[in-house]
Amino acid sequence: MKAVHALGLLDRNRRAAEMAEKSLSDENADVRTASATTLGQIGLESSRRKLREALNDKEIKVVLAAANALYALKDPAAYDVYYAILTGQRKGTPGLIQSQLDMLRTRKGIEKMAFQAGLGFVPYGGMGYEAWKTISQNGDIAVRVDSAAKLARDPDPKSGQALAEACLDNKWQIRVAVIDAIAKRGDPGLLYAVIPLMQDNSDTVRYQAAAAVLQLTYHPDRRYRSRTRAEH
Repeated sequence: MKAVHALGLLDRNRRAAEMAEKSLSDENADVRTASATTLGQIGLESSRRKLREALNDKEIKVVLAAANALYALKDPAAYDVYYAILTGQRKGTPGLIQSQLDMLRTRKGIEKMAFQAGLGFVPYGGMGYEAWKTISQNGDIAVRVDSAAKLARDPDPKSGQALAEACLDNKWQIRVAVIDAIAKRGDPGLLYAVIPLMQDNSDTVRYQAAAAVLQLTYHPDRRYRSRTRAEH
């Protein structure tokens, strides 16, 4: 596992990628997880096929590591996994098996794999130290926050809708994360989900929502202001 991790230093090295790809079939799940993470670091698009196959691994930590690697390689297959983590449901395409989805619905299951898959959690700078401190101490929240952040780049409208629905999550840290993702997504059509959060019980959520509304409504790159569902 340590040797495979070290291969990640060999940026865009074909030989290193071949060795890591071979290790994706190792009998040890930790080695497979390290292999997927390393392939994302090496950064060769030719590794996409092997990484997509790894999304069907029986171990959820391998699946998450493969998803992160595919995300680094700008492969849309990664978004299916993040969608499932945030919503607990499939996106309508083949992906996580039912047992893996069941694990994602349980706090214990998420905490078990949260810090084993090499997830690049969102820096606290954009959320406030209080939010990040809480997230880093709760694996279930951390994984969903990370998934919400990455769905910001998914052009599929289903992911936008998933973020909008997550604005009603009972965890304020999740609400902050999805507001941030919606703002970065840049879709004024999702304002209807953000505007009510300016009255949220959490002041952190209220401030984030207000800034997101400004970003989506008055961004200097936009020549006109779209009417939102709330305004209608």
